[in-house]
Amino acid sequence: MANVKKESTSNGGGMVSGMIIVACISVGVLIWKFIMGNPSNFEGGNNEGIPLNTLGQVYHGGAVVPILLGMLLMVLVFSIERYFVISKAAGKTKLDSFMTKIQLSIKQGEIDEAIAACDKQQGSVANAIKSALVKYQAVKKEGFNSEEAAETIHKEIEEATSLEMPMLQKNMTIISSLVSLGTLVGLLGTVAGMIKAFGALAAAGTPDQAALAAGISEALINTATGIGTSAVAIISYNFFTSKIDDLTYSIDEAAVSIVNSYRRFRGSLKQ
Repeated sequence: MANVKKESTSNGGGMVSGMIIVACISVGVLIWKFIMGNPSNFEGGNNEGIPLNTLGQVYHGGAVVPILLGMLLMVLVFSIERYFVISKAAGKTKLDSFMTKIQLSIKQGEIDEAIAACDKQQGSVANAIKSALVKYQAVKKEGFNSEEAAETIHKEIEEATSLEMPMLQKNMTIISSLVSLGTLVGLLGTVAGMIKAFGALAAAGTPDQAALAAGISEALINTATGIGTSAVAIISYNFFTSKIDDLTYSIDEAAVSIVNSYRRFRGSLKQ
C-alpha cells in the first residue's frame, strides 16, 4: 500500500512538473510574439524592420528565443518552488537553534523533551530525528547493547531520511538539466542564425557588411540568452544543493548524538 501511494505521488508530481514546463514554454512564446514582437519596438511599425530597442533586437534572435525564455521561466518557477519546500523542510524555527536545543536535550537524557521539540518544529529534519528518538526509547526498553542500538538507530534514521529526501530533491534534476540545456539551445540558435545570415548574404551576391553584422548580432542574442539561463540555473542548483546538504548533515549529527547518548546510558548501567 505504501509503495502504491509513493508511486502515485511520484506520478502526480511528474505530471505537475510536465504541466509547468509546457506552461513556461507557452508563456515564453507569448512574451516573444506579443511583447518583444510588438510593432512599437520596430521602425515603421513592422516587426521585420529595424529594431528600436532591446526587445526588438531579442525578437530578431529567431524562433529559438521563446524556447530560451521558457527555460529561463522554468528555472525561476522551480527555484521558487524549491525555496518554499526546503524552507518548510527545515521547520518552523531556525534550524541552528533547533539543533542546539535538540542536542542539549539528548545529552541531558531528556528524550521526551526532544521529541516534543521535534513535534513543535515540524519539517523533514524534525521528522527524521523524531523517528530516531522514538527508536532510541524502544531499544532502551529492550535493553540492547550499545553496538546493537547504534545499528538499529542508524537504520531507523536512514529509513526516515530516505523517505524525506525525494521530496527535497524533487525537480532538482530539471534545474541541473537546464544548466547545460540553456547553453546548448543558445548555441543551436546562434548556429541557425549564422547559417541564415550567411545564406542571405550568399543569395544577395554582393558583400553587405551592415547586413552581415546585423545577422551575426541577432544570432548571438541566442548565445547571450542561453548563457544567462544557464548562469541562473547553476546558481539556483548550487544554492539548493547546499541547503539540502545542510539538512542531511543536521540529521546525521543528531543521529550521532543519539547513539552516543545511548552508549553513555549503557555505560552507566555497567558501573
